Amino acid sequence: MPDPDTPMASEPPGPVDDLRTRWIRTLRASRGTGAPDAPDVPDPIPYADDLLARWSEPQRRYHTLDHLTAVLDHIDVLEEDAEDPELVRLAAWFHDAVYLPDRSENEERSARLAERALPEAGLSPAATAEVARLVRLTVTHDPAEDDPNGQVLCDADLAILAAPPGTYALYTAAVREEYAFVPPDAFREGRAAILRQLLDLPRLFRTPYGTREWEGRARRNLESELAGLTELTD
Repeated sequence: MPDPDTPMASEPPGPVDDLRTRWIRTLRASRGTGAPDAPDVPDPIPYADDLLARWSEPQRRYHTLDHLTAVLDHIDVLEEDAEDPELVRLAAWFHDAVYLPDRSENEERSARLAERALPEAGLSPAATAEVARLVRLTVTHDPAEDDPNGQVLCDADLAILAAPPGTYALYTAAVREEYAFVPPDAFREGRAAILRQLLDLPRLFRTPYGTREWEGRARRNLESELAGLTELTD
């Protein structure tokens, strides 16, 4: 047995601890202080834990903590193209914070959550409004040419489309699990319509990196998935 007087080695931080640390760093930077919180500034940890709990809800199969982590990682890659990468990161935290697969207003409800939580957490009205705007932009993933923050968030959110084929297959399987309540024929029809809409876009990605590194692979994945769905309906 270990000596009770000998301190136990602490376990390395896990994914949730890492995400909590990333939230704290981003929130502090967004409200203008990277230093420890002043007494009159709300503790960032309860906000992190509320969001982490939301992203861990049992109805999620793709829109999980893994997806949140991936979007944040992709923002790290693209951050030089953003006007305010910290606000883009906050938008990533909120963009699917409210997620029920059978509802169509998830983005709007997520934006409203940001509008309630962020002023209380110490963000300015202007910063809060920008985060909420970015969250709502994920309905269409169609940022304007003069919207670098929107381009970075949308590219980071869609980066899964450019994953290697095996990872892309896991993504499509997880999406199907989230929509298990939809009959197979209806799901194939709806999914095929979404894929065609994406393929009809002149560009899936708007940042220079996304255009260069992700566009071609994403289109190949979308075309392959659409072909498979079409075969099943023929």
